[in-house]
Amino acid sequence: MNPVSAVVVFIVIWWLVLFMVLPWGVRRTETPEPGHDPGAPAKPMLWRKAAATTAISVVLFAIVYVVVEYELISLRDLGVDL
Repeated sequence: MNPVSAVVVFIVIWWLVLFMVLPWGVRRTETPEPGHDPGAPAKPMLWRKAAATTAISVVLFAIVYVVVEYELISLRDLGVDL
């Protein structure tokens, strides 16, 4: 896997994981101020979620990298011509 492909794959994995991590620990505000959305989280903890997203993404990227680099799953074995 060349470096550009690796960066693109990591970014895609990171964004997918971010959208899966965002709902973790969300608690609604009991008494929202006038003009605020009543469904908005009281403490979004975005830095903690970004750190969790990065950690999970590194693990998933390492798995994808090993699979691609060592050809554990090869399109040639599946009969796909590129």
